[in-house]
Amino acid sequence: MLVFAAITPHPPLLIPTIGKDELKKIKKTQTALEALEEDLYLAKPNIVIIISPHASGLPNAFAFNVCPEYGTDLREFGDLTTKLKFKGEMNLPALLREECNNKNISNAMVSNPVLDHGAAVPLYYLTKHLPDITLMPISFCDADFKAHFDFGYILKELVASTTKRVAIIASGDMSHGLTTDAPAGYSAVGAQFDKKIQEYLSTNNVAGLLNLDKKYVSDAAECGFRSILILMGALKNMQYTYKQLAYEGPFGVGYLTANFTI
Repeated sequence: MLVFAAITPHPPLLIPTIGKDELKKIKKTQTALEALEEDLYLAKPNIVIIISPHASGLPNAFAFNVCPEYGTDLREFGDLTTKLKFKGEMNLPALLREECNNKNISNAMVSNPVLDHGAAVPLYYLTKHLPDITLMPISFCDADFKAHFDFGYILKELVASTTKRVAIIASGDMSHGLTTDAPAGYSAVGAQFDKKIQEYLSTNNVAGLLNLDKKYVSDAAECGFRSILILMGALKNMQYTYKQLAYEGPFGVGYLTANFTI
């Protein structure tokens, strides 16, 4: 059963050995993730599903990363010391693949023991006191928005059918174009996009999310929208309370942290 659902950003600067003095500029996000960690601990999950925009995947299929063990490698960000290890969830991916095949949803299994930073950063904060969880990384694809929502609903039905306690984390940053010195350069719709997403989530306006224009989303230069759509599909028809814990964009990238209390 689903016991926890959240949206997290994933700037590597959140890792103290990477962020160093810059970490204080995203203190709101750090504090929010620390609060989220307490909520996840209290939910006592057996399995953590993490959806990352940077995970190993394919453009035309939802991909499930299946490995007995996973580890992090943040050397591309100059961090040679932060090393996390997780046990892989070996049962749920096969069941999810079967359900996707039954519903004609393109999917694939991949096997990569190295977690990307989109998974590593939130997991660094959220799993500090959860040594026994198994991990299931998922990546989205280039399918339309409705397909992502539908995929999330298949995930919901599968999670509901298991006796294991499951947490789903939608990792992703909002617009990368909030300022002229942002990583993607300035996006004229970036700040508006971030505001709209927050509004739709706070009012449970799933139709608003699904009806966003594809070019508009692309122009916002985001990386977390499809992660959120999958999560919303997994929450369909469930009673929950949405709580935004933090939003900030000090480096020209929008960082949203939110909890769905189930």
